[in-house]
Amino acid sequence: MYRFLVTPRWWGINVFVVLAIPFCIFMGMWQLGRFEDRVDTHRAAEARPDPGKRPAVAVTSLLPVDQETSGRHVTATGRYADQFVVPGRKLDGRTGSYVLTMLRTDDGKALPVVRGWLADGGKTPAPPTGEVTVTGSLQASEAVGSDGVRSGGLPQGQLGMISAASLVNLVPYGVYDAWVTVGQASDGLLPVPAAAPQNTGLDLKAFQNLGYTGEWFVFAGFVVFMWFRLARREVETAKDEALGLGTAA
Repeated sequence: MYRFLVTPRWWGINVFVVLAIPFCIFMGMWQLGRFEDRVDTHRAAEARPDPGKRPAVAVTSLLPVDQETSGRHVTATGRYADQFVVPGRKLDGRTGSYVLTMLRTDDGKALPVVRGWLADGGKTPAPPTGEVTVTGSLQASEAVGSDGVRSGGLPQGQLGMISAASLVNLVPYGVYDAWVTVGQASDGLLPVPAAAPQNTGLDLKAFQNLGYTGEWFVFAGFVVFMWFRLARREVETAKDEALGLGTAA
């Protein structure tokens, strides 16, 4: 009755099932591992001391920015140069813009400094002249702007995201791959709080990994279910043919 299992057609089905089930289980375990890694990273971030309470150090000593150095207080000295506006940024439920000014340091490179937040319709204040020392929270370059779209198509003097890769095409000098938001804004601007480091919280991506874990195990169960269903139908067809029901039909 089960001789159909060794026919060429069923050999193909059996090989597919034998390969599909371990693959689905492997992918499910991999997605579960990704979720557990995000949970561990989140717990480690919560256990670390508040980076904003540690003493300020030179910005160059904490580059490149990572999860350990993001949010640390840093200092930099130089002269303000080019200034840009980063629109579409929210603060306390209101929409406005970041005022981003390039601080040219003695080594020739510039540090992007968010001097504060400006409400829509406000006049952008000019940066201070002369040599200044900036103290603020260190942040990593953004990969995507606030509206979820990469920079491009904005009027001159505006940026979609704060990124060295975008700024090097707009200024004639080198740019640090980081930016600083000052703790005390001036000129009518509001201070911008430091953002949490990326990939340290249980965000939507973490729960997507958990959802994908369940999906892969469901796929594995579905493969087993379909194999038994097809096999059962073959058995019932063989019984009908043995009783002559198939010929009569």
